[in-house]
Amino acid sequence: MTNILSADKVKLGVNASNKEEAIRIAGQLLVDAGHVDAAYIEKMLEREAALSTFMGNGIAIPHGTNESKALVKSTGLSIVQIPNGVDFGDGNVANLLIGIAAAGNEHVEILTNIAMIISEDENVEQILKAQSADEIIEIFEKGL
Repeated sequence: MTNILSADKVKLGVNASNKEEAIRIAGQLLVDAGHVDAAYIEKMLEREAALSTFMGNGIAIPHGTNESKALVKSTGLSIVQIPNGVDFGDGNVANLLIGIAAAGNEHVEILTNIAMIISEDENVEQILKAQSADEIIEIFEKGL
């Protein structure tokens, strides 16, 4: 699963004023890396409006709608670390966003792998405290 996550798709210490801004940052990393067309970001926001991508444990996993598949060029992840957190509604605060763009049917496998990684409190703690993209990539590479 090479090139799914790389240092250019990890942003640490981000200040986002709301979940829309945070999702746009996660989406833009995927756009800049060439995984998706720019229109994919709007589909990520559409998905969020329809159904929260907040997963618990301070983590949200924004991704596009089913109709956005045509906008995905290749599978990729983006990681946005938000130390002060951003409100995802209903009192849910996300300190970590994992943006997903999945080609074909790879989203199921990727979501499963991410779920395994973030189900370990120790991993989540390390990701939230990480001072470099490499530290975060190392944690994900063990699980991807």
